[in-house]
Amino acid sequence: MDIIIEIDNNQDKIEITQDTEKLIYNSIKKVLDIEEFHLKAMVDIILVDNQDIRKINSEYRGVDKATDVLSFPILDLKSGQKSLDVNTFNNDIDPDSGAIILGDIIVSMEKVKEQAEEYGHSFERELGFLIVHGMLHLLGYDHMTEDDRNKMRSKEEAVLKALNLTRF
Repeated sequence: MDIIIEIDNNQDKIEITQDTEKLIYNSIKKVLDIEEFHLKAMVDIILVDNQDIRKINSEYRGVDKATDVLSFPILDLKSGQKSLDVNTFNNDIDPDSGAIILGDIIVSMEKVKEQAEEYGHSFERELGFLIVHGMLHLLGYDHMTEDDRNKMRSKEEAVLKALNLTRF
């Protein structure tokens, strides 16, 4: 699988190490592996603080509070969709790499730290969870109904287990 991941660190509250970047990459790759998404793809990860994600959340969702992760899918995929007609993605292909642009995932690194402490698990587990959650949104999953939520949670847990990112 060929995946291009661009990580933009737009915050200075939490240090971003090579291990952090590796965790992000491995989390994205594992979602695509488990979902059997084998096309060349591109994902942008934007790391922000609570103030910035609050502004974005307010602007795009009308919710004036900080959240942990926001996903902005480019494609209109259905959850679990396996077959894709590449010819329908002409406007969604990066001209330089030829990769299908899946979208952006914005993560509040402050929320990662806060929630890891609140839930009593590692920073890595929380970051992995939020990246996996965001990726599943880019691939068409949602949690608006109980059935959809259960399906998404099951996928999240399968990926986190495969990454050995347990809660405790």
